[in-house]
Amino acid sequence: MAATGTPSVVHVDPNEVGVYEIQSLCMNCRDQGVTRILPIKIPYFKDVLLESFSCEHCGWENKTVKSAGQIQEKGSRYTFRLDKPQDLQRQIVRSDTGVFRIEDLDLEMPPGPGQLTNLEGIIIKIKTDLEYDQPERKKTTPDVYNALEAIIQRLGKMLQGEAFPFTVSVDDPSGNSFVEPSPDDKGSKYSRLDYPRTRAQNAQLGLIADDEIEKGDDGLNDVDVINDQIYELHSECPACSKPCTINMKKTNVPHFKDVIIMATVCDYCGYKTNDVKTGGEIPEKGRRITLDVKTVEDLSRDILKSETCALKSQDLGLEVQPGTLGGRFTTVEGLLTQVREQLHNQIFDIGDGDLAPGDSMADQTKERWGKFFDKLDRAIKAEFPYSITLEDPLANSYVQKRVDSGEDPQIKSEEYQRSDEDNEDLGLTDMKTEGYETANANGST
Repeated sequence: MAATGTPSVVHVDPNEVGVYEIQSLCMNCRDQGVTRILPIKIPYFKDVLLESFSCEHCGWENKTVKSAGQIQEKGSRYTFRLDKPQDLQRQIVRSDTGVFRIEDLDLEMPPGPGQLTNLEGIIIKIKTDLEYDQPERKKTTPDVYNALEAIIQRLGKMLQGEAFPFTVSVDDPSGNSFVEPSPDDKGSKYSRLDYPRTRAQNAQLGLIADDEIEKGDDGLNDVDVINDQIYELHSECPACSKPCTINMKKTNVPHFKDVIIMATVCDYCGYKTNDVKTGGEIPEKGRRITLDVKTVEDLSRDILKSETCALKSQDLGLEVQPGTLGGRFTTVEGLLTQVREQLHNQIFDIGDGDLAPGDSMADQTKERWGKFFDKLDRAIKAEFPYSITLEDPLANSYVQKRVDSGEDPQIKSEEYQRSDEDNEDLGLTDMKTEGYETANANGST
């Protein structure tokens, strides 16, 4: 606990609503104070513990938020673009391992005591912290004062609604931070990326010892990979860091290209994942594939969605940004089911017990989400016709045809020019593929 010394041991049940009180040492005067703990469920998210410490002797107070659950199987990174004053009210949970950034200012709030607030509250805290020593800086280091004053003024304009749009992000290797979504989020306004942790991040979270960071993984050096042959790679589980095996198979997708399917199962913690990797040269243009789903048979079409591909459907009001689901080689039904499960688990509380008072989802928002999931459930059963679109800037996605030759009338495929933002996100803007040998020899980059 950031506010206290070593408190008495207390068992807290997140499903039980109530405040727990324990005696703790004040970090200010070292006298006895009281830490109050409130288990709470957050809509769209998970269980957390709100902690509040107060000392009646010196008056010192502190409030923090901690995750009541376990470290997640993967880390998570949320990116959110604020376009209007209402966006400042979006709820945010920043765990003690989460890093909050205001991307437009290249301003980072490093890991610290956890917070449960909204975006307005966290920006106000950053602004207040920067202002605290400004009078002293003005006297001793005027250059630093002037640089920070420009940032403080910009933060003030953001809070007053005069600096829209701007983008914020929270990156947490434990997967226990969160930015509230909305059914109105479209395009690149809101995105969530789940990623496997590195060994260094696992050590940071205490999952492995620091002296194990440098251990390498076995690979497939000098091995000729044959199609449809299963290979085993000895690695470690990204969730618990115990030894595990990655099964890998190279296969050919008819009328498309070779892909590598990778599956991992951990015998220790039960972590499971499957992913698809595509290769080959980077094409000059992206590809947009639109499938008209008309019958139940269309749900069984094979579909390959690469890591860089966005899934969209105007008929369903659905947009899944690149990286959210990773690479998938499945069917149309399987892909929509995975989208449904991930969204539903994030939006609704599925554990036992009721929400704490005052934290239930607004009726209007709950009704809108309910209508969305009802329509998605009907789409998974092909109860009405609709279209889905795979938009891949690297043209590494594919939908199976239902005709032996010629064009499938239910599939529309078109090339499109990548935007500058696409090239930047893919790392293509600064990529040098010609003359780099000479550049390196001259000592330039």
